Amino acid sequence: MDYMEAYYNSYDEDGRLLSRHGQVEYLTTMKYIRESLAGVVEPNILEVGAGTGRYSVTLAKQGYRMTAVELIQHNLELLKAKLDGSEPLTAMQGNAMDLSALPDDAYDLTMLLGPMYHLYTREDKCKALAEAVRVTKPGGYILVAYCMNEPTVIQYVFGLNKLHEVMELKMITPDWHCVSEPKDLFELVRTEDIASLDAEVPVERIKLVATDGATNYKRDDIDAMDDETFAKWMEYHFAICERQDLIGASHHTLDILRKI
Repeated sequence: MDYMEAYYNSYDEDGRLLSRHGQVEYLTTMKYIRESLAGVVEPNILEVGAGTGRYSVTLAKQGYRMTAVELIQHNLELLKAKLDGSEPLTAMQGNAMDLSALPDDAYDLTMLLGPMYHLYTREDKCKALAEAVRVTKPGGYILVAYCMNEPTVIQYVFGLNKLHEVMELKMITPDWHCVSEPKDLFELVRTEDIASLDAEVPVERIKLVATDGATNYKRDDIDAMDDETFAKWMEYHFAICERQDLIGASHHTLDILRKI
């Protein structure tokens, strides 16, 4: 069993996205999924790295035709357990870097909302992105989520007093870019890293969005908000989540691409 499988066998990803602070990322991602599907009649949607199905199952229950690919068997079993058999969803085990079981130019929307968190080399990231683009129809959208570098430096390295530890382990570069290996579970990027990957595939960027923005810096405050205050927080978040001067400080981003 590898590090990632061990992690997801015990981690409650649904619980994270259902928490009040996790709802910000979820609601933001759903907003841009719907924007990407606007005007598409009976869209065919693929989610690669579907996890336990928070997005795929929700969309399938809304009537969207879904294909869900997930690497971790435990997650796949949890995803399937949410289905009653009436949903237009096909679930399969697979790797984001090799979608050879799926045809070219098949999907109106392809989503990678987790795989880039766990790919540690440029080569692997390029493979996953290229595969997502390959299976997407010309003019279709590709949504790619990333974990960002600066929040970890701010909250983990300095906030949790881990500076000496990460320096001794050589987990930080002189320009403060975090260095990750599979045992560290998450790969962290900067906006320029994302742009560099995009340049390798035939796409145009539509938007780069901060899916949680300042939320995780204020996690306890967000979780304590009443409904009215949380609604106002979401209103504020949606007003600023596309501001490029704030993107790199978000814990998660969503790269919205269109296949050329």
